[in-house]
Amino acid sequence: MQRRFRIARGVGRLAIHLAVALAATAAGPAAAQHGAPANGEWPTYGGDLGSTKYSPLDQIDRDNFGDLEIAWRWRSADAVLSLTMPDGSEWRADSRLIFAELNRRDPERWRDGLPPTITNFKATPLMVGDRLFINMPTSAAAAIDARTGETLWVYNPKSYEEGTTTMSARWNQRGVAYWSNGPDRSDERIFFGTGNGYLVCVDAKNGRPCADFGDGGRLDLMEGIPRAARGARDWLNALLYSVQSPPIVFGDTVVTPMSISSYNIRREMPPGWMRGFDARSGRTRWTFHTIPQGDEFGNDTWGGDSWRETGKVGVWTMMSIDPELGYIYLPLNTAAPDYYGGHRPGANLFAESLVALDLETGERVWHFQVVHHGLWDYDLPAAPNLIDITVDGRRIEAVAQITKQGFTFVFDRATGEPVWPIEERPVPTDTDIEGETPWPTQPFPTRPAPFDYQGVAIDDLVDFTPEIRQMAIEAVAPYRIGPLYTPHSLRGTIVRPGFSAGSWGGAAVDPETGMLYVPSGNRYTVKHFRAPAPGEDASLAVLEARGAAAHRPQLPQGLPLFKPPYSRMTAIDMHTGEHRWMRPLGDGNRIRNLPLLRDLDLPPLGGDSGRIGSVLTKTLLIHALTAGGTGDGPRLVAFDKATGEEIASVDLPGGAIGTPMTYLSGGRQYIALTVGGGRVPELIALALPAGD
Repeated sequence: MQRRFRIARGVGRLAIHLAVALAATAAGPAAAQHGAPANGEWPTYGGDLGSTKYSPLDQIDRDNFGDLEIAWRWRSADAVLSLTMPDGSEWRADSRLIFAELNRRDPERWRDGLPPTITNFKATPLMVGDRLFINMPTSAAAAIDARTGETLWVYNPKSYEEGTTTMSARWNQRGVAYWSNGPDRSDERIFFGTGNGYLVCVDAKNGRPCADFGDGGRLDLMEGIPRAARGARDWLNALLYSVQSPPIVFGDTVVTPMSISSYNIRREMPPGWMRGFDARSGRTRWTFHTIPQGDEFGNDTWGGDSWRETGKVGVWTMMSIDPELGYIYLPLNTAAPDYYGGHRPGANLFAESLVALDLETGERVWHFQVVHHGLWDYDLPAAPNLIDITVDGRRIEAVAQITKQGFTFVFDRATGEPVWPIEERPVPTDTDIEGETPWPTQPFPTRPAPFDYQGVAIDDLVDFTPEIRQMAIEAVAPYRIGPLYTPHSLRGTIVRPGFSAGSWGGAAVDPETGMLYVPSGNRYTVKHFRAPAPGEDASLAVLEARGAAAHRPQLPQGLPLFKPPYSRMTAIDMHTGEHRWMRPLGDGNRIRNLPLLRDLDLPPLGGDSGRIGSVLTKTLLIHALTAGGTGDGPRLVAFDKATGEEIASVDLPGGAIGTPMTYLSGGRQYIALTVGGGRVPELIALALPAGD
């Protein structure tokens, strides 16, 4: 099976790309893959279009990081929402009252009968022109004064009136995109998706909908997508099609991700086709069929014409763009349903693939499928990182894609050629799941080495004491264990890394040193299947996802099943593909204080981190941890980029929810991130004391 295909690029195409790059440079502050702008702005989710999460700012450094203090706190505008009443009037009230009224009107509206929550404030703000732009779990967006934290405007599309957003009883949004028409920024726009499947455009100056974009400032993203219907719900009563991650925009083209429910046991889901929209009008400029149609390239990897009915295969996370090549890099997800493929024989392009498209035309330039015939929900969880490296004396403009299973795939971003060899290796294929035929090989990069544990063996089980080791052995005995890509089974296969192992915050890149920093967690999954009843479609053999958590090996008192560390940070030298260092993230206080462990002399265990990303500055690696602060509370930590040693930390008023960012305003450097801890989460900004 061919996994990569290069489209010839002639002088004409290069000229188009050059023109696009020049136009985009004039249109806005988004830079290439060399970090956030030197002027201190943070114009995209990852700081730049290459998702480096790097800023050249150095006012906050190793000597003063511990002096940081909260400069301002902004309470999420989700605390007070509005509702359209039957007579057309608008009622504005505490969000709890709004949700109670919606639930009174339609008790079946919310997944499991639960109203939305507003606490999952995952977004990373942008900063352009001394304003921060952000969106909130209910899809409302806001602009905030970067120096004072004062609210400048709020726009609420009221997407919650349609019901629970896809994939979540805890609603979430991860951010917005910024666009302007030129250096004078006379036309500035903020783009963001909604939980009910719209792409919204508002004026960055006042938050009013862009009258000339789509239908009064919004596009219905379900229009033109097969099997996507407004109001359609998955089997857990959540909306079938949502947007939960930020769009990306370059030149006059905006591309938005989507979230198509994984909580399903059927294949007939909407396909995750990717589209480029005109940033001024909302007109569709191109469509890329992520599940190839008819005679399109890759269609033959869907046996039995399964491409006609199978859904998903889109981008739910963040994307990256090379403005010089004019390419957008799509990290695509799994085909439906996530854990069973008996109805879709074949490798299933472009599921679980990294795909490079020409941003102007939507044509595929190259691709690489990182998992063939995916069965483990190993979709690509984070934006590809663009990085310029020198390998064996050869300069390479590269793209690095981290995966849930702990790999880092590295390619020449113009051609798709692997920087280091990628080997197709045999993997287990025996399964008792009716109708399933796992793919016999999977791609394994020879460099870099995996950044976390893969597969399960008895030697991987926790061994703090012989007693604990024996408990772990007994706990896994009823289940199937094996190496990475061991198929599911009726017994229940312990899959490690699990489907939730990937960090949607992704990796961070230091463009000056060529280092890639990856946070990861030591997590596992067990999915349970049953034999289908007579005459029942075999694809219905997967049990409901929400019930599976109770049926997995567990030790008493919350003891971990595997050896530590339970979270860690890995620094990879991308010039050589070698790990420079790997350190646990946090001391693991919660684990070491368990009754059976508190008297043991244990090393740092990790386990003090969520799934958020890091931010890099000229001198520091900055990451939020869940413990280790005053009273063992959450904290923001500065690490030495060269060694991983902890330099200093400051307490946070609540656990970090979103990936941090940094910016400069009024000559003062700030670090901003979202935190929880109460009913209403906050966006906070830390800075050095005034006058320092």
